[in-house]
Amino acid sequence: MSELKDLIEYVSKQLVDIPEEVEVNEIVGEQTTVIELKVDKTDLGKVIGKQGRTARALRTILNAASTKLKKRSVLEIIE
Repeated sequence: MSELKDLIEYVSKQLVDIPEEVEVNEIVGEQTTVIELKVDKTDLGKVIGKQGRTARALRTILNAASTKLKKRSVLEIIE
């Protein structure tokens, strides 16, 4: 289990109404790790936020954490 995956999973579960539908997958590439976030359709707006603000904040948190771990990572929100 990766710290980055756990971090996104934890934060996302706090944001949504149906936390049991939160699914986080981690795809580790040679240079970049892709963190895929999947939530219930009704919660999609909550993780994206107004004008994508929440999604941007999640990406900022992920970026800070990956920089600390000397890794590169990208957050993809899957509909």
